[in-house]
Amino acid sequence: MPRHARARALCAGVVALASLVLLGPAPPAGADDTRAPARADLSEARAHWIDTTTVVWPVAAGPGAAHRLVHDGAGRIRVGDDGRIAGAADRGLRLSPTRLTDAQRAAHPHLAAHPAFAVHPRDVHRVETALRGQVVAVQEARDGTVTAATGVQLPGVLDDRYAEAATDAELGPVFDRRGRPTLSVWAPTARRVALELGGRTVPMRRDHDSGVWSATGDRSWYGQPYRYRVTVWAPQAGEVVTNRVTDPYATALTTDSERSLVIDLDDPALAPAGWRDLDKPDPVPAARATIQELHVRDFSVADPTARHPGRYLAFTDTASDGMRHLRALADAGTTHVHLLPTFDIATIPERPGDQAAPDCDLASLPADSAAQQECVGRVRGQDAYNWGYDPLHYTVPEGSYATDPEGPARTLEYRRMVRGLNGAGLGVVLDVVYNHTTAAGQHEHAVLDRIVPGYYHRLLDDGSVATSTCCANTAPEHAMMGKLVVDSVVTWATQYKVDGFRFDLMGHHPRQNILDVRAALDALTLREDGVDGRNILLYGEGWDFGEVAGDARFTQATQANMAGTGIATFSDRARDAVRGGGPFDADPRVQGFASGLYTDPNDSPANGTEAEQRRRLLHHQDQIKVGLTGNLADYTFTDSTGRTVRGAEVDYNGAPAGYAERPGDALAYVDAHDNETLFDALTYKLPTGTAPGERARAQVLAQATALFSQGPVLGQAGTDLLRSKSLDRNSYDSGDWYNAIHWDCRAGNGFGRGLPPAWDNEHYWPWAGPALALPGPRVGCAETDAAGAAYRDLLAIRAAEEAFALPTAEAVQRQVAFPLSGPDETPGVIVMTAGDLAVVFNATPGTVRQRAPEFADRDYALHPVQAAGADPTVKAAAFDPADGAFEVPGRTVAVFTRG
Repeated sequence: MPRHARARALCAGVVALASLVLLGPAPPAGADDTRAPARADLSEARAHWIDTTTVVWPVAAGPGAAHRLVHDGAGRIRVGDDGRIAGAADRGLRLSPTRLTDAQRAAHPHLAAHPAFAVHPRDVHRVETALRGQVVAVQEARDGTVTAATGVQLPGVLDDRYAEAATDAELGPVFDRRGRPTLSVWAPTARRVALELGGRTVPMRRDHDSGVWSATGDRSWYGQPYRYRVTVWAPQAGEVVTNRVTDPYATALTTDSERSLVIDLDDPALAPAGWRDLDKPDPVPAARATIQELHVRDFSVADPTARHPGRYLAFTDTASDGMRHLRALADAGTTHVHLLPTFDIATIPERPGDQAAPDCDLASLPADSAAQQECVGRVRGQDAYNWGYDPLHYTVPEGSYATDPEGPARTLEYRRMVRGLNGAGLGVVLDVVYNHTTAAGQHEHAVLDRIVPGYYHRLLDDGSVATSTCCANTAPEHAMMGKLVVDSVVTWATQYKVDGFRFDLMGHHPRQNILDVRAALDALTLREDGVDGRNILLYGEGWDFGEVAGDARFTQATQANMAGTGIATFSDRARDAVRGGGPFDADPRVQGFASGLYTDPNDSPANGTEAEQRRRLLHHQDQIKVGLTGNLADYTFTDSTGRTVRGAEVDYNGAPAGYAERPGDALAYVDAHDNETLFDALTYKLPTGTAPGERARAQVLAQATALFSQGPVLGQAGTDLLRSKSLDRNSYDSGDWYNAIHWDCRAGNGFGRGLPPAWDNEHYWPWAGPALALPGPRVGCAETDAAGAAYRDLLAIRAAEEAFALPTAEAVQRQVAFPLSGPDETPGVIVMTAGDLAVVFNATPGTVRQRAPEFADRDYALHPVQAAGADPTVKAAAFDPADGAFEVPGRTVAVFTRG
């Protein structure tokens, strides 16, 4: 598997729907797998021990069949040559047919249709012994020969037996008031656990109730490297193994995560000046958040004015071009910077000397050459770059971004980064990836699975690990994985004073797990914890796909299910309507509202006939209107056909465009790290002859559809400066050459750095090559500066006007309207009123005049920010009170105020 061949493409709603079609509903009672021929395969785990007294096993029982769970601490169980079970410690736990209760079916809906078995009451006392070794479910004929046998999935029974006590345990390094550390790890199935500390071995004590192993030391342990030595039955290995594993709850690491470190995050030596009473930016309601998504290395690695390129400390370089730009955005209205993953990343060598770099003269190669991506590709497995969606330790900062990856220096520098961004007026949001790990089984990076094999990951019917997220899916529905999520988030919030969390593939989490995170944060106070957790943002990707799709295993944290919680989900509805097409189009030239559909068509047959384009554009405009309301399900308006509809009745690839209950449930965006940058998408979609200045105007217009939506807004850093990745649609491992942001316009915007890497773009090369060779997309300082200044004007308007941050769905219904909607509305133009404002989005190439009788005799004037702003074109926008008409130039968004 590639280092991180992300299925991030799964973030489109259409794919989520497709996955539902492919997966189908849960199998009914009597489905084929329950009638499958019996077999003995101990390499699989098709039986599910869901609680202390109940086993679910889709086995076809013959007449007179007997069932039991056999176990052996040494892992010697097999089916002998005589067809009978051999190697078991004793006769095992007897099973008899039973029925699942309503509560059991609700807790395990994907198992509800399968046969269930009850553990004999006289055998229950042996459950704990059985769990600490190999467990096999066996079906035997009357003569004792095996007719079916399989391994057993244990998460349910482990939760039933240990979770009540274990979820209250403090894991990892914990220090008492005298500075004495206790190290604790949850390993209920382990035969033995010892602590390897600084070259010696320390015994650990097991708590019977929780399954937690602990060892307490003295102050001499401080700063010492350690690992756990865990002896445990490992199903994937098929034997009892002794694993030397770092701490899942580690708070500090040695270089390349080889050892955990006994470090107290409350140590004053790890606190920068002013940390205790850090001056935070004023909190903003979630619905007013305006967020810039940013990768630590992208931010500064190509900035010649940064003193710490590619490092956390680049955010302390106050005089750098990058920090000056962030301060300008903050002054205009940006509230937060969202950092792509900064926890310990599995795939980046942390020592600079171990990091490879392309050995080609990349800048000398032609704009449409394949040589750049080939050169970058040769070292991408050893370079310093990755987006970081491959977690190794969830609660330690990544070492490659620190000046010294050895020891706790990364903690100090991370805190200095937070302080630097807070000082610029920006909150800090962390991108967290608890939905998967880089590896499972006996892989050296499988920290969780080598301690409690088969527990922390979500298993499929045969006992294999689900990988629908790209990698080994975790199972936050299991109590201790859910606890790890909550505990890790709280540590980042209290120890690093961050201001928000963005959950990657949040739909793979139970809704309750995310609500537990929210509750834990809300309980944090300045007095007790040093932070006010109620001000911490939460949002995430609420996509619905994979083995959990359609709430198959639990109620997911998906778009629809998170409505009303105040935890926002990314909305792909308006994004796709504005850009055109979707992330998986065979032809990337499919157009949308901002990219010229119908009003400035390109030559792609994928766009359809003129009539089809017009019809699709008007439907896109309805989707965008719903987006502008904050994707409210119950918002009522007139659609482009003249019908009165609710937001939920506007179609988005078979799903409702409106799914939110209140403003703040949906996060608006048209551009993020996934898929092509907005500039690159427009490069494909706008007609090839579109002039650079017009491309810049189309980009600002597209961003405005998000900025003027109700609820939080996110944009990718550099998009205001027309950032390009040379058409790379998935730059997770494409190195600095494709990803770096160029804050100085004289260095270009990143376009024309060669064909995008073949590993995820080669199918687009027939269009990418000609596009990269064209003069049209080549923007210069004039276009970049103009776009950036116009964007900041729009930011300032959003920040200043309460009409773009209405508190309730009722207020949105009352104050937001689309007065020209209906069968006569102009294709390519949306007119919205919000309180005393009127906003005209003109995506067409030419000037439009939009008239409504109700506007007559009103005293609208161009918003003062735009009237005195940087864009000379918008200053030509005007309102004629006698005719009730707005006149707005092409590819322009104009905001008018009433006197």
